Amino acid sequence: MTTQGPPASSGHVSPPADHADKSRTVIQRIADLRAWLFLAALIVGFEAWSRASFGGSFIFNPYNITSIAIFAVAPLLLATGQTFVIISGGIDLSMGFIMGLAAVVAAHVINWAAPSMGAPMAVLFGTVVAIGVAMIPGFVNGLLVSRLRVPPFIGTLGMFGVARGVAFLLAGGTTVPVKNEFFAMMGNGRIFGIPWIIIITAIFVLIMHYILSQTRFGQHNYAIGANEQAARRAGIDIKSHLLRLYILSGICAGLAGVLYAARFTAGAAQAGEPLLLDSVAAVVIGGASLFGGSGTILGTVAGAFVIAVIQYGLVFINVEPFWQFISVGVVIIISVLIDQAQRRISGGRQSE
Repeated sequence: MTTQGPPASSGHVSPPADHADKSRTVIQRIADLRAWLFLAALIVGFEAWSRASFGGSFIFNPYNITSIAIFAVAPLLLATGQTFVIISGGIDLSMGFIMGLAAVVAAHVINWAAPSMGAPMAVLFGTVVAIGVAMIPGFVNGLLVSRLRVPPFIGTLGMFGVARGVAFLLAGGTTVPVKNEFFAMMGNGRIFGIPWIIIITAIFVLIMHYILSQTRFGQHNYAIGANEQAARRAGIDIKSHLLRLYILSGICAGLAGVLYAARFTAGAAQAGEPLLLDSVAAVVIGGASLFGGSGTILGTVAGAFVIAVIQYGLVFINVEPFWQFISVGVVIIISVLIDQAQRRISGGRQSE
């Protein structure tokens, strides 16, 4: 009896498939790191321009590095909360004016409490109250989205208007100055040459990174964003999770408002208005998908610094500031196109 071997062509099928899988993996890794690649390209470009035009360094100048980091503080704090929300498949359009509301509340409370409590305790009390107030619109957003099933875009857009109106009413239509040396030191003081607001932001962002990447809350967030029905079947309490999620978003906006007031020693209702787009842009540039289910805090950090480098770098080379909007918009479009291509590649792999 003669035994026939396998067809000659069978040995030539798997290598091309393996090669295709490896190519897709490389492309996906590049897509995942797009924010860091954007950042590196910007730094190299501004560094070359600076040396050619001014004969000095752009990125190796300590003043420039500090200024860029300070530029990134408020957008990064907003983007940190926005990252959690976007990963879950939602969006929070109210964060900008929740930030302004917190800044105004912090200014009023610190001014009121300082005579009786002293400067340091008044700042601590004002910070707690401001963040607590910022949690209220976050709680309402969570109720609208989780219990009443209002689309996040509509629910948070409504809260955008409410927070805006309340902030301007509390501020009396103007800024609220703060006369507190300790608060001014928190916003403009330094330790070992590093501004306090950068240190506070770095610690907070690291905590948020740990929550998203290492805790059950973070894993549930990814699961809900990837497939809400599957997450529900897996036993995840989606309503409670979304409620906590939007409260967390309010906390991030509240801290951003407090640090803004500390930096400028004044609370302003419109403090976060121009930063809403930057917060969403930082998350998208950082690799999160607007469809939910993907994204990281570290990617958002890179995205926030991409925006900060663009904004500061264009001013540094004496380009009209209007080009900032064009540059950030182009980077957002490129990031979305990369995300779409990445999703198509992943879909193709799953279908094979």
